[in-house]
Amino acid sequence: MSKPRSVADTRVMDRKMGQNALGVLAMGLIVMLGFTTLLRAEERIITSHGFSEFGDLKYPAGFAHFDYVNPDAPRGGELSYGAQGTFDSFNPYTRKGRGAARSTEHFESLLISSYDEPGSAYGLVAESLEYPESQDWVIFNMRPEAVFSDGSPVTADDVVFSHNILLDQGLKSYAEFVRKMIPKAEALSPHRVKFYFSPDFPRRGMISQVGGTPIFSKAWFEADPENRRLDEPRLDPGIGSGPYMLESYDINRRVVYKRNPNYWGDKVNVNIGRYNYDSIRIEYFTDSVAAMEGFKSGAFTLRQENNSKNWATAYDFPALHAGNVIKGDFFDGNPPGASGFVFNLDRPQFSDIRVRAALQLGFNFEWTNESLQYGLFQQRHSFWQGTDMQATGLPEGRELEILQSLGDALDPEILTSEAITAHDSSAKRQNDRRNLRKAMTLLDAAGWAVGDDGIRRNAAGETLRVEFLSDQPTLDRIIQPYVDNLVIMGIDAHYNRIDNAQFTARRRDRDFDMMVAGYRSSLQPSTGLYQMYGEDEAAYSLFNPTGVHGSDIEPLIDNIIAATTTEELQANARALDRVLLSKRIMVPTWYLGKYWVAYWDMYKFPANLPPFALGFDDLWWIDGDRAAALISSGALR
Repeated sequence: MSKPRSVADTRVMDRKMGQNALGVLAMGLIVMLGFTTLLRAEERIITSHGFSEFGDLKYPAGFAHFDYVNPDAPRGGELSYGAQGTFDSFNPYTRKGRGAARSTEHFESLLISSYDEPGSAYGLVAESLEYPESQDWVIFNMRPEAVFSDGSPVTADDVVFSHNILLDQGLKSYAEFVRKMIPKAEALSPHRVKFYFSPDFPRRGMISQVGGTPIFSKAWFEADPENRRLDEPRLDPGIGSGPYMLESYDINRRVVYKRNPNYWGDKVNVNIGRYNYDSIRIEYFTDSVAAMEGFKSGAFTLRQENNSKNWATAYDFPALHAGNVIKGDFFDGNPPGASGFVFNLDRPQFSDIRVRAALQLGFNFEWTNESLQYGLFQQRHSFWQGTDMQATGLPEGRELEILQSLGDALDPEILTSEAITAHDSSAKRQNDRRNLRKAMTLLDAAGWAVGDDGIRRNAAGETLRVEFLSDQPTLDRIIQPYVDNLVIMGIDAHYNRIDNAQFTARRRDRDFDMMVAGYRSSLQPSTGLYQMYGEDEAAYSLFNPTGVHGSDIEPLIDNIIAATTTEELQANARALDRVLLSKRIMVPTWYLGKYWVAYWDMYKFPANLPPFALGFDDLWWIDGDRAAALISSGALR
């Protein structure tokens, strides 16, 4: 029985067959050309108010509003929350500097995602879209009423300009990837724009890709092209067409956005019940302790917590006891991000997988969770934790067929081994001796012997040195015990906490040994996988912190993007999950599965919040009477 072929295998075989038969079929091709042209002319053109990767859209044409909004939500008041770190730019599309919070928010796109359907989007700036069943191209019919904040119309020329400037001046990890997939964008009329897709790539994800492109004002950029480049930091954010505009800022201290009173899209169905605040203020703090004190004092009024110690111990203050502050958790239906302590695979000390496996064994999740995180987290085992795309046990069925189709590119042990999971450790001791012994055996086998000084060196006399990099003080208590365990193993391990700007620069340049980072997870993985795991993008992609790639990964990405059914997508994603886990590119840490939120008792939210977004910034609203009562009582300034 022959092995099942992947999409990549099929593509190569078809190419070879075509080359061998070229001379024989020359005349036939001339005849077929006319027939193919006729078929394409008759190809059904789909016109829709939205787009779904698989299946039908939940919401019909002309729907009134999303189910998860309160269409009668009152408007007014201010959302205020805290941010940690610094900022020196309102241009988030450059590698230079640090963009301010929400600096992308005033740029809209042709389509907008739904919060209760994975892989679905509906018209925002676009009123409708047209595309053939082949999805060789897509045309967006834009709303003529859409205008930028200066009152100028949003046109097809602006969309084409935005697409092109992102390719010419945008992040390389985005531009190189998109340039290959989308060779041309064309304005057909003032409010009609067409994108053409490369025949060398599967179609899935391309319409969503161009539908999500931020739309810039061509006139604004071209009025001063030298000082308004996309690859340089600047404090002038430019103009957008969104509901909020920049009102004021104080570098590294505060950013305030105000509602555009003339926002064109208030009555568009995808916006009903959203954007209910008159203003949004973000207060910046140098560290988490100062931020927590700011929230307690009412310097800002909503806090999304990400620190287990704070959640367990810090919310013990008068305003909470008086009922003026509410503390609660909210369901998060998104797959948790694949985060952990990532290895920079460009570093020579990590070239041997046994070294990476040994460093994984040095981390004690159970002790960390129970002793330092109050038992609030769960161990993460997969890049698609808790979904139908998580690899478990032995490969079987369609997943096994897919893995077998990779041939010699695949480590054969993957076919006969259970999916790698995070190891178990004892919660009683920081240094689980059983795991440390296993780890040290692996290091010995990898050629890193312990010297008289207790430090491991290779045959060339080089020390096994590992630097952990961070800019977050809250990680000190997590990283340092892990470093201590590695020192016990004879590793020259160090923890280096640096400032935000240095950390950002070193992360972008992949100038680190290990750090806390990760990969985004999606219920509908698509073309973004190339940026995270693709071979061509691995050297420079900001979305691939480890630099992982391989001939056993690329065909699986091709297959996922070419999938036409949910079942085929999930089987290929499970295969990719299994392969990524086998490479041991990071030390997996934990996940939560819900949002921790504390807020002063003046915020309200819909009764049926969606599964894939918390929505505090666009679905919630301020209870004006309650806000006034907090102020009059002296609880808030």
